[in-house]
Amino acid sequence: MKKALDVLIILVGALLVAVGFNMFLIPHQLLSGGVSGIAMIIGYFTDYNIGFLYLLFNMPLMIWGLISIGKRFIMISVASVVLTTWMMQIIPMNFVAKDSMLGAVFGGVLIGIGSGITLRIGGSSGGFDIVGLILTRKYDFPLGTLLSSMNGIVIVALGYFKDNWDLALFSMLAIFISGKTVDMIHIRHIKVTAFIVTKHKDAIINKLLMIPRGVTLIKTEGAYTKQQHDMLMTVTTRYELVELKRIIKEIDPKAFVNIVETVGVVGEFRKPK
Repeated sequence: MKKALDVLIILVGALLVAVGFNMFLIPHQLLSGGVSGIAMIIGYFTDYNIGFLYLLFNMPLMIWGLISIGKRFIMISVASVVLTTWMMQIIPMNFVAKDSMLGAVFGGVLIGIGSGITLRIGGSSGGFDIVGLILTRKYDFPLGTLLSSMNGIVIVALGYFKDNWDLALFSMLAIFISGKTVDMIHIRHIKVTAFIVTKHKDAIINKLLMIPRGVTLIKTEGAYTKQQHDMLMTVTTRYELVELKRIIKEIDPKAFVNIVETVGVVGEFRKPK
């Protein structure tokens, strides 16, 4: 049931992104963020198929992500990118909104929802999301800041080469709205602390260290039963929380897990290499 729901979410997410591209942004020659924006700007000048360019540019990032992040994340991301490319071939490239600002606003909302629900199940819609996640696994800084910087380069390129800064500004609006929509659905650079009481500590520790993620082992005692227990404490980001929950449920469905938002972390937060 869970896998069927995940497949449905990937399908709906890809559909929303493809509609946002073909019916709102591309007809106005606006840009989305990241790799899709690069594909669009090349497509506008060369008449190459933007959907196929989007797939082509994502492939190296998928391979990099498979090595650096993990199989499940990349499998969902590959499915999302392939489905988005396919839907871009069958969805007509027509104006829904004749006004460029409306195209930017509603295109941004649709793309943000599509990307956000895919991120929520532990994948992504490809592109700079993968680059950002790889780098934030090594360096502790907000993912959104990194993505905004990379997207800014693409927007400036559009304004410069098209000699039309209105398009660049409307594209910036679309990317901003898309990012805010994603944030509302799932992703913010917020740290959380998970306290895990389990009888399978070694298996969970081994899995968490493979992510990699630091873990602290705490010996505890039940107040009522007086039984000794092992509690694991780990600090992670909301971006990786889906994967953490999946690991715990897979190894010990009966584990007691308390997840709390972390106001701040003092000291070293980087994961072990």
